[in-house]
Amino acid sequence: MPQQQCSPPILINNVRVFDGLNEELSAPTSVLIRNRLIRKVGEVGTRESLDGALVIEGGNRVLMPGLTDAHTHLFAAGASQASLTASATGTCHYTALLQAENMLMRGFTTVRDMAGDVTPLRQVLDTGAFPGPRIYPSQAAISQTAGHGDHSAVYESASTFSCGVHPRAEEIGFMRVADGRDQVLAAVREQLKRGATQIKVMAGGGVASPYDPLDVVQYTLDELKAAVEAAADWGTYVAAHVYNDEGIHRAIDAGIKSIEHGHLVESEETLQRMADEGVWLSTQPFVEEDHEYTNPVNAEKNKEVCEGVKRSFEWARSAGTRIAFGTDLLLEPDKAALQSTMFTRLEKDFGFLAPHALRLATSENAELFRLSGERDPYKAAPLGRIVPGAWADVLLVEKDPTVSLDLFSEPEKYLAVIIKDGRVYKNILAETPSTRPLPRPVPGNGEPV
Repeated sequence: MPQQQCSPPILINNVRVFDGLNEELSAPTSVLIRNRLIRKVGEVGTRESLDGALVIEGGNRVLMPGLTDAHTHLFAAGASQASLTASATGTCHYTALLQAENMLMRGFTTVRDMAGDVTPLRQVLDTGAFPGPRIYPSQAAISQTAGHGDHSAVYESASTFSCGVHPRAEEIGFMRVADGRDQVLAAVREQLKRGATQIKVMAGGGVASPYDPLDVVQYTLDELKAAVEAAADWGTYVAAHVYNDEGIHRAIDAGIKSIEHGHLVESEETLQRMADEGVWLSTQPFVEEDHEYTNPVNAEKNKEVCEGVKRSFEWARSAGTRIAFGTDLLLEPDKAALQSTMFTRLEKDFGFLAPHALRLATSENAELFRLSGERDPYKAAPLGRIVPGAWADVLLVEKDPTVSLDLFSEPEKYLAVIIKDGRVYKNILAETPSTRPLPRPVPGNGEPV
Protein backbone atom coordinates (compact mmCIF):
# COMPACT_ATOMS: atom_id res chain seq x y z
CA MET A 1 0.00 0.00 0.00
CA PRO A 2 1.44 3.48 -0.82
CA GLN A 3 2.71 5.47 2.14
CA GLN A 4 1.00 8.51 3.56
CA GLN A 5 2.49 11.80 2.45
CA CYS A 6 3.90 13.89 5.26
CA SER A 7 2.73 17.23 6.62
CA PRO A 8 5.16 20.16 6.77
CA PRO A 9 7.56 20.23 9.74
CA ILE A 10 6.17 21.53 13.03
CA LEU A 11 8.24 23.51 15.52
CA ILE A 12 6.71 23.88 18.98
CA ASN A 13 8.54 26.53 21.00
CA ASN A 14 8.69 27.35 24.71
CA VAL A 15 7.00 24.28 26.20
CA ARG A 16 7.60 22.22 29.31
CA VAL A 17 7.58 18.55 28.36
CA PHE A 18 6.02 15.63 30.17
CA ASP A 19 7.74 12.87 28.22
CA GLY A 20 5.52 9.97 29.35
CA LEU A 21 8.37 8.38 31.30
CA ASN A 22 9.46 10.77 34.04
CA GLU A 23 7.30 12.42 36.68
CA GLU A 24 8.80 15.88 36.36
CA LEU A 25 8.34 18.37 33.57
CA SER A 26 11.33 19.56 31.58
CA ALA A 27 12.60 23.10 31.62
CA PRO A 28 11.15 25.26 28.82
CA THR A 29 12.31 23.82 25.53
CA SER A 30 11.40 23.29 21.87
CA VAL A 31 10.24 20.19 20.02
CA LEU A 32 10.68 19.55 16.32
CA ILE A 33 8.33 17.26 14.40
CA ARG A 34 9.14 16.17 10.87
CA ASN A 35 7.96 13.29 8.66
CA ARG A 36 5.47 12.05 11.29
CA LEU A 37 8.10 11.62 13.99
CA ILE A 38 9.49 13.65 16.87
CA ARG A 39 12.93 14.54 15.60
CA LYS A 40 14.42 16.66 18.37
CA VAL A 41 13.67 17.82 21.89
CA GLY A 42 15.78 20.85 22.78
CA GLU A 43 17.48 23.55 20.72
CA VAL A 44 16.43 23.01 17.10
CA GLY A 45 18.01 25.95 15.30
CA THR A 46 16.48 29.04 13.75
CA ARG A 47 13.09 29.28 12.13
CA GLU A 48 14.76 30.25 8.90
CA SER A 49 16.45 26.85 8.78
CA LEU A 50 13.06 25.10 8.86
CA ASP A 51 11.70 25.86 5.43
CA GLY A 52 7.91 25.96 5.40
CA ALA A 53 7.54 24.84 9.02
CA LEU A 54 4.43 25.45 11.06
CA VAL A 55 5.59 27.29 14.18
CA ILE A 56 3.51 27.01 17.34
CA GLU A 57 4.43 29.26 20.26
CA GLY A 58 3.75 27.18 23.35
CA GLY A 59 3.74 30.04 25.84
CA ASN A 60 5.15 27.83 28.63
CA ARG A 61 2.28 25.35 28.29
CA VAL A 62 2.84 21.63 28.82
CA LEU A 63 3.49 19.31 25.89
CA MET A 64 2.71 15.66 26.58
CA PRO A 65 2.13 12.45 24.63
CA GLY A 66 -1.38 11.78 23.37
CA LEU A 67 -3.56 9.73 25.69
CA THR A 68 -4.26 6.07 25.00
CA ASP A 69 -7.17 3.81 25.96
CA ALA A 70 -6.49 0.09 26.32
CA HIS A 71 -10.12 -1.05 26.15
CA THR A 72 -12.45 0.70 23.71
CA HIS A 73 -15.30 -0.33 21.43
CA LEU A 74 -15.38 2.08 18.50
CA PHE A 75 -17.95 -0.10 16.77
CA ALA A 76 -20.37 0.10 19.71
CA ALA A 77 -19.53 3.29 21.64
CA GLY A 78 -21.98 5.35 19.59
CA ALA A 79 -24.70 2.73 19.16
CA SER A 80 -27.39 1.31 21.41
CA GLN A 81 -27.83 -2.44 21.49
CA ALA A 82 -31.04 -2.07 19.50
CA SER A 83 -29.45 0.08 16.79
CA LEU A 84 -26.37 -2.13 16.62
CA THR A 85 -28.45 -5.20 15.91
CA ALA A 86 -31.27 -3.66 13.88
CA SER A 87 -29.52 -1.19 11.58
CA ALA A 88 -27.80 -1.85 8.29
CA THR A 89 -24.24 -3.14 8.69
CA GLY A 90 -22.73 0.00 7.18
CA THR A 91 -24.32 2.17 9.86
CA CYS A 92 -21.99 0.66 12.45
CA HIS A 93 -18.95 1.71 10.42
CA TYR A 94 -20.16 5.29 9.95
CA THR A 95 -20.93 5.58 13.65
CA ALA A 96 -17.47 4.27 14.46
CA LEU A 97 -15.92 6.91 12.20
CA LEU A 98 -17.70 9.63 14.19
CA GLN A 99 -16.63 8.10 17.49
CA ALA A 100 -13.04 7.96 16.26
CA GLU A 101 -13.04 11.71 15.65
CA ASN A 102 -14.61 12.36 19.05
CA MET A 103 -11.95 10.27 20.78
CA LEU A 104 -9.15 12.13 19.03
CA MET A 105 -10.67 15.48 20.02
CA ARG A 106 -10.64 14.27 23.63
CA GLY A 107 -6.90 13.75 23.25
CA PHE A 108 -6.84 9.98 22.72
CA THR A 109 -4.40 9.36 19.90
CA THR A 110 -4.17 5.55 20.24
CA VAL A 111 -6.74 2.99 21.36
CA ARG A 112 -6.93 -0.79 21.64
CA ASP A 113 -10.33 -1.93 20.39
CA MET A 114 -11.59 -5.04 22.18
CA ALA A 115 -14.52 -6.15 19.98
CA GLY A 116 -15.71 -4.94 16.62
CA ASP A 117 -14.94 -4.95 12.91
CA VAL A 118 -12.61 -1.93 12.99
CA THR A 119 -9.64 -3.00 10.87
CA PRO A 120 -11.11 -1.19 7.82
CA LEU A 121 -11.52 1.91 10.01
CA ARG A 122 -7.89 1.64 11.16
CA GLN A 123 -6.71 1.43 7.59
CA VAL A 124 -8.69 4.53 6.57
CA LEU A 125 -7.60 6.56 9.61
CA ASP A 126 -3.97 5.64 9.04
CA THR A 127 -4.06 7.41 5.68
CA GLY A 128 -4.90 10.69 7.41
CA ALA A 129 -8.07 11.04 5.33
CA PHE A 130 -10.24 11.33 8.45
CA PRO A 131 -9.51 12.32 12.05
CA GLY A 132 -9.19 9.53 14.58
CA PRO A 133 -6.75 7.61 16.76
CA ARG A 134 -4.41 4.79 15.89
CA ILE A 135 -6.25 1.51 16.47
CA TYR A 136 -5.15 -1.91 17.67
CA PRO A 137 -8.12 -4.06 16.56
CA SER A 138 -9.15 -7.36 18.17
CA GLN A 139 -11.91 -7.85 15.59
CA ALA A 140 -14.68 -10.12 16.91
CA ALA A 141 -14.42 -11.20 20.54
CA ILE A 142 -14.54 -14.99 20.85
CA SER A 143 -17.02 -16.63 23.22
CA GLN A 144 -18.33 -20.05 24.12
CA THR A 145 -22.03 -20.85 23.84
CA ALA A 146 -23.86 -19.19 26.77
CA GLY A 147 -20.78 -17.03 27.33
CA HIS A 148 -20.37 -13.28 27.49
CA GLY A 149 -20.40 -13.00 23.71
CA ASP A 150 -23.40 -15.22 23.02
CA HIS A 151 -26.22 -12.86 22.04
CA SER A 152 -28.51 -15.42 20.46
CA ALA A 153 -32.05 -15.81 21.78
CA VAL A 154 -32.56 -18.42 24.47
CA TYR A 155 -34.85 -20.42 22.19
CA GLU A 156 -32.32 -20.54 19.33
CA SER A 157 -30.04 -23.50 18.84
CA ALA A 158 -26.39 -23.08 19.69
CA SER A 159 -24.32 -21.95 16.73
CA THR A 160 -22.57 -25.31 16.55
CA PHE A 161 -25.96 -26.96 15.83
CA SER A 162 -27.47 -24.27 13.60
CA CYS A 163 -25.88 -25.04 10.22
CA GLY A 164 -24.18 -21.69 9.71
CA VAL A 165 -27.01 -19.47 11.00
CA HIS A 166 -25.56 -16.83 13.33
CA PRO A 167 -27.08 -14.06 15.48
CA ARG A 168 -26.70 -10.44 14.45
CA ALA A 169 -23.71 -9.78 16.74
CA GLU A 170 -21.77 -12.37 14.77
CA GLU A 171 -23.00 -11.22 11.37
CA ILE A 172 -21.58 -7.72 11.93
CA GLY A 173 -18.24 -9.02 13.22
CA PHE A 174 -18.73 -7.96 16.84
CA MET A 175 -18.68 -11.45 18.38
CA ARG A 176 -17.83 -14.99 17.31
CA VAL A 177 -19.24 -17.99 19.20
CA ALA A 178 -16.94 -21.01 19.05
CA ASP A 179 -16.96 -24.24 21.09
CA GLY A 180 -14.21 -26.83 21.34
CA ARG A 181 -10.58 -26.66 20.32
CA ASP A 182 -11.21 -26.87 16.56
CA GLN A 183 -13.77 -24.07 16.50
CA VAL A 184 -11.65 -21.86 18.75
CA LEU A 185 -8.64 -22.34 16.47
CA ALA A 186 -10.77 -21.40 13.46
CA ALA A 187 -12.27 -18.37 15.23
CA VAL A 188 -8.86 -17.01 16.23
CA ARG A 189 -7.46 -17.54 12.76
CA GLU A 190 -10.53 -15.84 11.28
CA GLN A 191 -9.86 -12.68 13.34
CA LEU A 192 -6.17 -12.70 12.40
CA LYS A 193 -7.19 -13.03 8.77
CA ARG A 194 -9.37 -9.94 9.21
CA GLY A 195 -6.57 -7.84 10.68
CA ALA A 196 -6.64 -8.45 14.43
CA THR A 197 -3.49 -7.27 16.20
CA GLN A 198 -4.40 -9.28 19.31
CA ILE A 199 -7.18 -11.72 20.22
CA LYS A 200 -9.89 -11.32 22.83
CA VAL A 201 -11.65 -14.29 24.43
CA MET A 202 -14.43 -14.39 26.99
CA ALA A 203 -13.19 -16.41 29.98
CA GLY A 204 -15.87 -15.54 32.51
CA GLY A 205 -19.32 -14.11 33.10
CA GLY A 206 -20.30 -10.59 32.12
CA VAL A 207 -22.55 -7.74 33.22
CA ALA A 208 -24.44 -6.96 30.02
CA SER A 209 -24.78 -10.50 28.68
CA PRO A 210 -28.05 -12.38 29.27
CA TYR A 211 -27.09 -15.90 30.36
CA ASP A 212 -23.87 -15.94 32.36
CA PRO A 213 -23.60 -15.11 36.08
CA LEU A 214 -20.41 -13.38 37.19
CA ASP A 215 -19.15 -16.41 39.13
CA VAL A 216 -19.02 -18.76 36.14
CA VAL A 217 -15.79 -19.74 34.38
CA GLN A 218 -15.88 -19.91 30.60
CA TYR A 219 -13.84 -22.01 28.20
CA THR A 220 -11.92 -25.06 29.29
CA LEU A 221 -8.19 -24.83 29.77
CA ASP A 222 -7.67 -26.68 26.48
CA GLU A 223 -9.90 -24.26 24.58
CA LEU A 224 -8.02 -21.26 26.02
CA LYS A 225 -4.69 -22.90 25.17
CA ALA A 226 -5.92 -23.38 21.61
CA ALA A 227 -6.53 -19.63 21.34
CA VAL A 228 -3.10 -18.83 22.76
CA GLU A 229 -1.38 -21.29 20.41
CA ALA A 230 -3.12 -19.92 17.32
CA ALA A 231 -2.28 -16.32 18.30
CA ALA A 232 1.33 -17.21 19.12
CA ASP A 233 1.77 -18.73 15.67
CA TRP A 234 1.07 -15.23 14.35
CA GLY A 235 3.40 -13.60 16.87
CA THR A 236 0.75 -12.00 19.01
CA TYR A 237 -1.14 -12.57 22.27
CA VAL A 238 -4.55 -13.22 23.82
CA ALA A 239 -6.49 -10.98 26.22
CA ALA A 240 -9.29 -12.43 28.33
CA HIS A 241 -12.50 -10.85 29.61
CA VAL A 242 -12.77 -12.22 33.14
CA TYR A 243 -13.66 -10.89 36.60
CA ASN A 244 -13.17 -13.71 39.09
CA ASP A 245 -10.17 -15.50 40.61
CA GLU A 246 -10.79 -18.94 39.16
CA GLY A 247 -11.14 -17.57 35.64
CA ILE A 248 -8.03 -15.40 36.04
CA HIS A 249 -5.92 -18.36 37.16
CA ARG A 250 -7.19 -20.54 34.31
CA ALA A 251 -6.42 -17.78 31.83
CA ILE A 252 -2.87 -17.44 33.17
CA ASP A 253 -2.42 -21.22 33.07
CA ALA A 254 -3.33 -21.09 29.38
CA GLY A 255 -0.72 -18.42 28.62
CA ILE A 256 -3.03 -15.39 28.34
CA LYS A 257 -1.13 -12.12 28.76
CA SER A 258 -3.84 -9.55 29.57
CA ILE A 259 -6.74 -9.81 32.00
CA GLU A 260 -9.53 -7.47 30.98
CA HIS A 261 -11.42 -6.18 34.05
CA GLY A 262 -10.51 -8.41 37.03
CA HIS A 263 -12.71 -6.36 39.36
CA LEU A 264 -13.90 -9.36 41.38
CA VAL A 265 -10.43 -10.62 42.23
CA GLU A 266 -10.66 -12.28 45.63
CA SER A 267 -7.08 -12.30 46.89
CA GLU A 268 -3.89 -10.32 46.69
CA GLU A 269 -2.13 -13.58 45.82
CA THR A 270 -3.88 -13.63 42.45
CA LEU A 271 -2.53 -10.19 41.57
CA GLN A 272 0.87 -11.19 42.91
CA ARG A 273 0.88 -14.14 40.53
CA MET A 274 0.01 -11.80 37.68
CA ALA A 275 2.91 -9.53 38.67
CA ASP A 276 5.34 -12.44 38.95
CA GLU A 277 4.37 -13.87 35.56
CA GLY A 278 4.17 -10.56 33.70
CA VAL A 279 0.40 -10.69 33.11
CA TRP A 280 -1.29 -7.31 32.67
CA LEU A 281 -4.39 -6.10 34.49
CA SER A 282 -6.21 -4.08 31.85
CA THR A 283 -8.90 -2.52 33.96
CA GLN A 284 -11.36 0.34 34.12
CA PRO A 285 -12.24 2.90 36.85
CA PHE A 286 -15.97 2.14 36.80
CA VAL A 287 -18.64 3.66 39.01
CA GLU A 288 -22.15 2.26 39.07
CA GLU A 289 -23.68 5.22 37.21
CA ASP A 290 -21.51 4.64 34.13
CA HIS A 291 -23.97 2.05 32.84
CA GLU A 292 -27.73 1.80 33.13
CA TYR A 293 -29.58 -1.52 33.04
CA THR A 294 -33.36 -1.87 33.09
CA ASN A 295 -33.05 -5.57 33.85
CA PRO A 296 -32.54 -5.92 37.63
CA VAL A 297 -30.25 -8.95 37.17
CA ASN A 298 -27.85 -6.96 34.98
CA ALA A 299 -28.12 -3.96 37.30
CA GLU A 300 -27.13 -6.11 40.30
CA LYS A 301 -24.18 -7.55 38.38
CA ASN A 302 -23.06 -4.03 37.49
CA LYS A 303 -23.24 -3.00 41.15
CA GLU A 304 -21.16 -6.01 42.23
CA VAL A 305 -18.45 -5.27 39.67
CA CYS A 306 -18.23 -1.58 40.60
CA GLU A 307 -17.90 -2.43 44.29
CA GLY A 308 -14.69 -4.32 43.47
CA VAL A 309 -12.93 -1.58 41.51
CA LYS A 310 -11.15 0.19 44.36
CA ARG A 311 -9.92 -3.05 45.94
CA SER A 312 -8.56 -4.42 42.67
CA PHE A 313 -6.63 -1.19 42.00
CA GLU A 314 -5.18 -1.14 45.52
CA TRP A 315 -4.09 -4.78 45.42
CA ALA A 316 -2.60 -4.41 41.96
CA ARG A 317 -0.50 -1.41 43.01
CA SER A 318 0.61 -3.24 46.16
CA ALA A 319 1.62 -6.35 44.19
CA GLY A 320 3.38 -4.43 41.44
CA THR A 321 1.03 -5.80 38.78
CA ARG A 322 1.29 -4.07 35.41
CA ILE A 323 -1.86 -1.94 35.07
CA ALA A 324 -3.34 -0.68 31.82
CA PHE A 325 -5.98 2.06 31.72
CA GLY A 326 -9.13 1.60 29.65
CA THR A 327 -12.78 2.64 29.64
CA ASP A 328 -14.96 -0.07 27.99
CA LEU A 329 -17.81 2.31 27.13
CA LEU A 330 -20.36 0.88 24.73
CA LEU A 331 -24.05 0.64 23.81
CA GLU A 332 -24.95 3.95 25.51
CA PRO A 333 -24.15 6.71 23.00
CA ASP A 334 -24.94 9.55 25.38
CA LYS A 335 -22.18 8.34 27.72
CA ALA A 336 -19.31 8.00 25.25
CA ALA A 337 -17.74 11.26 26.47
CA LEU A 338 -17.24 9.68 29.90
CA GLN A 339 -13.95 8.45 28.47
CA SER A 340 -12.32 11.70 29.65
CA THR A 341 -14.04 11.69 33.03
CA MET A 342 -12.99 8.11 33.69
CA PHE A 343 -9.36 9.06 33.19
CA THR A 344 -9.60 11.82 35.79
CA ARG A 345 -11.06 9.32 38.29
CA LEU A 346 -7.75 7.53 38.56
CA GLU A 347 -6.54 10.49 40.61
CA LYS A 348 -9.82 11.68 42.14
CA ASP A 349 -11.30 8.38 43.29
CA PHE A 350 -8.80 5.54 43.03
CA GLY A 351 -5.59 6.67 44.64
CA PHE A 352 -3.26 7.36 41.72
CA LEU A 353 -0.96 10.36 41.76
CA ALA A 354 -1.38 12.42 38.58
CA PRO A 355 2.08 11.58 37.12
CA HIS A 356 1.45 7.85 37.64
CA ALA A 357 -1.95 8.07 35.93
CA LEU A 358 -0.35 9.97 33.04
CA ARG A 359 2.25 7.24 32.59
CA LEU A 360 -0.48 4.58 32.59
CA ALA A 361 -2.35 6.35 29.80
CA THR A 362 0.74 7.04 27.71
CA SER A 363 3.96 5.02 27.80
CA GLU A 364 2.73 2.11 29.95
CA ASN A 365 -0.37 1.35 27.89
CA ALA A 366 1.96 1.48 24.89
CA GLU A 367 4.03 -1.34 26.38
CA LEU A 368 0.93 -3.52 26.48
CA PHE A 369 0.13 -2.65 22.88
CA ARG A 370 3.65 -3.72 21.87
CA LEU A 371 2.83 -7.31 22.83
CA SER A 372 1.27 -7.53 19.36
CA GLY A 373 4.81 -8.06 18.07
CA GLU A 374 4.90 -8.49 14.31
CA ARG A 375 1.17 -7.79 14.10
CA ASP A 376 1.74 -4.29 15.49
CA PRO A 377 0.92 -1.84 12.67
CA TYR A 378 2.88 0.93 14.42
CA LYS A 379 6.01 -1.01 15.37
CA ALA A 380 8.27 1.27 13.32
CA ALA A 381 8.50 3.85 16.14
CA PRO A 382 7.73 4.18 19.88
CA LEU A 383 4.30 5.29 21.09
CA GLY A 384 3.28 7.16 24.22
CA ARG A 385 6.44 9.18 24.82
CA ILE A 386 8.12 12.38 23.71
CA VAL A 387 11.61 11.34 22.72
CA PRO A 388 13.49 11.63 19.43
CA GLY A 389 12.32 8.95 17.01
CA ALA A 390 8.87 8.46 18.56
CA TRP A 391 5.61 8.87 16.69
CA ALA A 392 4.52 12.51 16.74
CA ASP A 393 1.31 12.08 18.75
CA VAL A 394 1.25 14.99 21.21
CA LEU A 395 -1.05 17.32 23.13
CA LEU A 396 -0.36 20.89 24.19
CA VAL A 397 -2.41 21.55 27.31
CA GLU A 398 -3.36 24.71 29.18
CA LYS A 399 -2.63 23.44 32.73
CA ASP A 400 0.00 21.28 34.36
CA PRO A 401 -1.34 17.69 34.17
CA THR A 402 1.28 16.44 36.63
CA VAL A 403 -0.44 18.53 39.33
CA SER A 404 -4.04 17.57 38.51
CA LEU A 405 -5.85 15.58 35.83
CA ASP A 406 -8.93 17.82 36.03
CA LEU A 407 -8.13 19.55 32.75
CA PHE A 408 -8.97 16.37 30.83
CA SER A 409 -12.59 16.55 31.95
CA GLU A 410 -12.96 19.57 29.62
CA PRO A 411 -10.84 18.72 26.59
CA GLU A 412 -12.53 21.26 24.37
CA LYS A 413 -11.34 24.00 26.76
CA TYR A 414 -7.93 22.82 27.92
CA LEU A 415 -6.46 20.95 24.94
CA ALA A 416 -4.93 23.77 22.92
CA VAL A 417 -3.22 21.64 20.27
CA ILE A 418 -3.78 18.04 19.18
CA ILE A 419 -1.24 16.45 16.84
CA LYS A 420 -1.38 12.84 15.69
CA ASP A 421 1.05 11.25 13.26
CA GLY A 422 2.69 14.63 12.73
CA ARG A 423 -0.56 16.21 11.54
CA VAL A 424 -2.34 19.04 13.38
CA TYR A 425 -5.99 18.26 14.10
CA LYS A 426 -6.63 21.10 16.53
CA ASN A 427 -4.75 24.36 17.14
CA ILE A 428 -6.36 27.27 18.96
CA LEU A 429 -3.08 29.22 19.29
CA ALA A 430 -1.65 31.92 17.07
CA GLU A 431 0.61 30.30 14.53
CA THR A 432 2.95 30.93 11.65
CA PRO A 433 1.27 29.23 8.69
CA SER A 434 3.18 26.84 6.51
CA THR A 435 4.33 28.24 3.19
CA ARG A 436 3.35 24.96 1.57
CA PRO A 437 -0.15 23.52 1.17
CA LEU A 438 -1.06 20.51 3.28
CA PRO A 439 -0.55 17.46 1.07
CA ARG A 440 -3.55 15.46 0.04
CA PRO A 441 -3.51 12.19 2.04
CA VAL A 442 -3.06 8.94 0.21
CA PRO A 443 -3.42 5.38 1.55
CA GLY A 444 -0.72 4.47 4.08
CA ASN A 445 0.57 1.48 5.97
CA GLY A 446 1.67 3.06 9.24
CA GLU A 447 5.36 3.24 8.30
CA PRO A 448 7.28 6.51 8.72
CA VAL A 449 8.65 8.18 5.63
